[in-house]
Amino acid sequence: MGRGNLRIYLGAAPGVGKTYAMLSEAHRRVERGTDAVVGFVEHHNRPRTEVMLHGLEEVPRREIVYRDSTFTEMDVDAVLARRPKVVLVDELAHTNVPGSRNTKRWQDVEEILKAGIDVVSTVNIQHLESLGDVVESITGVRQRETVPDEVVRRADQIELVDMSPQALRRRMAHGNIYKPDKVDAALSNYFRPGNLTALRELALLWTADRVDEYLRQYRTDHSVSTIWHARERIVVGLTGGPEGRTLIRRAARMAAKGSGSEILAVYIARSDGLTSASPKELAVQRTLVEDLGGTFHHVIGDDVPASLLEFARGVNATQIVLGSSRRKTWQYIFGPGVGATVARDSGPDLDVHIVTHDEVAKGRGLPVARGARLGRGRIVAGWLVGVVAPVALSMLLTTVVPEVGLANDMLLFLCLTVGAALLGGLFPALASAAVGSLLLNYYFVEPLHEWTITDPKNIVAIVIFVFVAVSVASVVDLAARRTHQAARLRAESEILSFLAGSVLRGETSLEALLERVRETFAMDSVALLERASEVDPWTCAASEVTNSGRPLLRPEDGDVDMPVGDNMALVLSGRVLPAEDRRVLAAFAAQAAVVLDRQRLVGEAERARELDEGNRIRTALLAAVSHDLRTPLAGIKAAVTSLRSDDVAWSEEDEAELLAGIEDGADRLDHLVGNLLDMSRLQTGTVTPLIREIDLDEVVPMALGGVPEGSVALDIPETLPMVAVDPGLLERSVANIVENAVKYSPDGVPVMVSASALGDRVEVRVADTGPGVPDSAKNRIFEPFQRYGDAPRGAGVGLGLAVARGFAEAMGGTLTAEDTPGGGMTMVLTLRAAAGLAPVRADLPAQVTT
Repeated sequence: MGRGNLRIYLGAAPGVGKTYAMLSEAHRRVERGTDAVVGFVEHHNRPRTEVMLHGLEEVPRREIVYRDSTFTEMDVDAVLARRPKVVLVDELAHTNVPGSRNTKRWQDVEEILKAGIDVVSTVNIQHLESLGDVVESITGVRQRETVPDEVVRRADQIELVDMSPQALRRRMAHGNIYKPDKVDAALSNYFRPGNLTALRELALLWTADRVDEYLRQYRTDHSVSTIWHARERIVVGLTGGPEGRTLIRRAARMAAKGSGSEILAVYIARSDGLTSASPKELAVQRTLVEDLGGTFHHVIGDDVPASLLEFARGVNATQIVLGSSRRKTWQYIFGPGVGATVARDSGPDLDVHIVTHDEVAKGRGLPVARGARLGRGRIVAGWLVGVVAPVALSMLLTTVVPEVGLANDMLLFLCLTVGAALLGGLFPALASAAVGSLLLNYYFVEPLHEWTITDPKNIVAIVIFVFVAVSVASVVDLAARRTHQAARLRAESEILSFLAGSVLRGETSLEALLERVRETFAMDSVALLERASEVDPWTCAASEVTNSGRPLLRPEDGDVDMPVGDNMALVLSGRVLPAEDRRVLAAFAAQAAVVLDRQRLVGEAERARELDEGNRIRTALLAAVSHDLRTPLAGIKAAVTSLRSDDVAWSEEDEAELLAGIEDGADRLDHLVGNLLDMSRLQTGTVTPLIREIDLDEVVPMALGGVPEGSVALDIPETLPMVAVDPGLLERSVANIVENAVKYSPDGVPVMVSASALGDRVEVRVADTGPGVPDSAKNRIFEPFQRYGDAPRGAGVGLGLAVARGFAEAMGGTLTAEDTPGGGMTMVLTLRAAAGLAPVRADLPAQVTT
């Protein structure tokens, strides 16, 4: 049984008609004979949407009772039992009522899809998890109901339901979305033209990214190599030099001229050993690219122009930005350079921009702590100087200046040998010495034009020449190799210093470390493999793979493997590393093992902390059960036993006193158990506030029922703005705060409960004149099962303030403790003012926007 297909109608804003479009799709499928049913569709009393439900089979909803109210949710079991071909599920981001099968509706949809049933659903762009902060900054409203982006991206089809802001506002004004009494408030708040335009742009850009994924997949599947100018993509070619920052900023300005343009910075690393670019400079340029909204890519390739063009065509780029060459004028004899080659081979569909900068023609300089091997151009030049130049010099000396003398001739040939050694190394110099000695013998040593030497002095001169030439070539080659080794050692020292610093700071993650390995050694794939024992299969602890790399599942899959102990290995693919590079690789492998162990120790420490916290709470709970809960039970038991006793004739006053004791004990017990249950709900995350607008003077007086009369002075101005809260949670929070204040306040001194408005917040202050709490303990008193000092009246388990803060934070508020002027403590409960917030129906489980 395969997985069902998911089709999503993505709304640019509430009211654009995504539910109507979904129902229209259902009618079309039913007309074609498809078995389609309605799992859950909310028409919100919109007549046109309600009419569209006619003629469609609806699966009965499940009724759930929550807080003495009855709600309906989609019945997943009924849908699975009905097993239609297609089911319609509205509002994918909806939060189910507590007690439902799943917390979120998209989780219900996942179950249906796994059963092989196709689903058609709807969601608004503002409910995507990644856009929550952006939407809040635009509209001023935080969306409490969100759906992970990956859930929507996995959909087989996504259709954008869009409408211009003007048309949507006209639809709103005609009463097609909200009731007439709510239209004016909606038009002046959430449905302002600027808000709708911004939401529309977000929806278009998000959908464009999804379309871009489809386009890349299509081009890959059909091997399309030509560039399609669907959108502007600018590739910036980096060399690791300081001019890279200039190129990135220039590309960003070019991208800013066209909406939707994309920047891709790419560094081409040769596959001949450690890379020659400065890692620090590349890291700075990577950060700059990402800050400007682009992406950084590391590509392996010996032919830099060809690799750059291949990458650009692979990502369907339209422009390439390169910097003017840093080579000096004489260096152009070795080739036209990367910029000219890319411009020549780019073709008519790819524009190449050559950008000037401050480093033009200043030379590349010596490599910065990276491979100092001789390049191909120098080797070719060395062979030319060592083989061709002696022939040309012989022709010059025999025709133009024939009477220079044998000693001078030898010195001239020796200069060519030294030049060949400087340019190409040992072998071109040896060839130069051999060719030079033969030419000297043939053209300048008696007898001329013969391969014989008659004068012994000339034989000695030729031997000395060859010896000196070979010696000089050897010394020059040795110096070059020593320079190369020094550069490698410097590079290795930088790497080892980086590793040592990361160990001391504990900053490097395993993925970042493997990415550093891949970039350092110019590899395609890197993976850290481990196994529990020698007979168990290998598992991948972490890996980094480029677009052209392959996943590594066993050490045999890679080109290089570095064992770390008996049951762990660092595996690389891309090329075979020389033995001299394995020393640094061994350090990387050891560091990777250390990082992996550290991550596991951190995880174990976190689990141990959670277990310790659980044990602490369990111990406190047992203490509460053994004392605080048994105390009222003991009082109730004694009073009931006394009333049932036949040995004593109780008067009416005595019976009333005993019954009052029973009632008081039951109230205390109910209060303690209620706090325990509330704390359990907070720790399990099952508190779902029903936010609505309400006046404080409707809630706060109701919270004072549990304290003696005259123990509280109330000051709640009638001019305060309404607050957006859950009335039940607010009443419980205030009740716990006030009871705590009364408990510690001296006899005869009332607790002051006041309220005031500050900007978009409303503060409720509960001030007592008790002993107060030092600053060091102000945060600890909000922890579960914490009681500071002795409570002179009443008893409890130390949960009142913890529950109060938990409920306050669940409603989007805060609860803090301050010192009362003159002595005592003041609890400050900060709540959100309702001004500018869309009212939420009290019969809904959470704040919902459609």
